[in-house]
Amino acid sequence: MSEAVTVKAPAKLTLNLRVMGVRADGYHFIDAEMISVDLFDELRVEAGSGLDVVEAGSGLTVPTGADNLITRALQLLGVSASVRVDKNIPAGAGLGGGSSDAAAILRWGGFTDEVAASALGADVAFCLVGGRARVSGIGELVEPLMHVPRRFTLLIPPFGVSTPEVYRRWDDLGGPSGTAGNDLEPAALALMPELVLWRDALGMATGVQPHLAGSGGTWFVEGAFDGVRYQGVKAINVQALSAHG
Repeated sequence: MSEAVTVKAPAKLTLNLRVMGVRADGYHFIDAEMISVDLFDELRVEAGSGLDVVEAGSGLTVPTGADNLITRALQLLGVSASVRVDKNIPAGAGLGGGSSDAAAILRWGGFTDEVAASALGADVAFCLVGGRARVSGIGELVEPLMHVPRRFTLLIPPFGVSTPEVYRRWDDLGGPSGTAGNDLEPAALALMPELVLWRDALGMATGVQPHLAGSGGTWFVEGAFDGVRYQGVKAINVQALSAHG
C-alpha cells in the first residue's frame, strides 16, 4: 500500500422487514427492502495495523478488538492495514454502520463475494452491493432493484439498541408481525419501551406514521421535514443512493 486511501461507508435504511422463520442454528430468515442513504462513516486506510474509531457520541460503544467487523473484513481479505473510522452513523441505530464499514473495506480490497461477506454479518452483503435491493435468506441473498430518488427524515435516539437482543425478544414473544411493515418493531418496543416516545415525537412533528429502521432505534418517515427536534436531538434529512459504482 503506497498511500492512504479514504473510503465512505453509507448508512443502510431498511424500509420494510418480514421475519420468515428461524434456521436451526438460530439465524433468522428475512424478506426485506433496503436502501443506501447519504449518511456516511469515513474510513482512512493506510499501511500498518490497528483500528481507531472516533465515535459519533451516541449509541452503543464500538468494540475495536478482534470481533470488530472491520478487523474481520481485513482477515477475510488476508491483508493488514491501519484503519481510522470517523463515525457519523451511531452504533445500535439500526442503520448498519458496522456492516457498511466492513463492506467498505471489502470494496477497497476488490472483494465481491456477497455470500462470503454475509458470514461477517447479516447486513454486510447488502452493504457491499448498496443502492436499493430486496434482501432475503439470512441476508446473503441480495437482489438489486431499480433506484428510486427518495428523501427521508430520520430521528436517531441518543442510545443504542442491540440487534441480537431484539431478535431474542422477537423469539420470546412468539414471532409477532409488525403492523407498520417491520416485524422487529414489537420486539424492539418490548425491549426498550422508551422508543415509543421518539416514535410519537416524530409522528406528531411530521403528521406521518414513523417506521422503525431495522432493529432500531432510528425512526424514519418519507419526505424531508425541517426543524424536527426531540429532547435536544435534531432529525436529519437523507436521500437514497444508487448502487456502488
